[in-house]
Amino acid sequence: MGRGAGPPGLTVRPFVPSDVAWAEPLLTDEMGGRWQVRRGERVDALQPPGWVAERDAGPVGLLTAAPRADGWELVLLVATERRAGVATLLVEHLLDEARRAGAPEVWVVTTNANLGALAFYQRVGFRLSALRPGAVDQARATLKPEIATTGLDDLPIRDELELVFPL
Repeated sequence: MGRGAGPPGLTVRPFVPSDVAWAEPLLTDEMGGRWQVRRGERVDALQPPGWVAERDAGPVGLLTAAPRADGWELVLLVATERRAGVATLLVEHLLDEARRAGAPEVWVVTTNANLGALAFYQRVGFRLSALRPGAVDQARATLKPEIATTGLDDLPIRDELELVFPL
């Protein structure tokens, strides 16, 4: 991936506690709230570290991550501007941070129905590494009953797909 300054007018800064005021409603609208479920556990997606993409001093994207024993997890990625370089810039920033920290890889979990995310992550260099059939059904039954049963185009949301970016 190229490592330029990013799209014109976009900057990245650290995610700070005061960002929760605008980020939490955005996550409620986009992802059903700040609490996300993957790998059989519930995580708060608004815990630092994270980075905010801004244009004209206003937030247009957020990425949060978590150092884990097996690499860095990309916990959350949301952009209010689609196909404008926001998500790519945030992922590039995460990859640079994880490299500096000596992480072996960055991984992310999404669902079988999130075709946009699957395409995006592969486009920026992630590779499919795991399929957990029925993992979302199990999470809905035990950890987060409010997970929708269908996604865009009425695709059933059932399985977790994990992607990895080796560093």
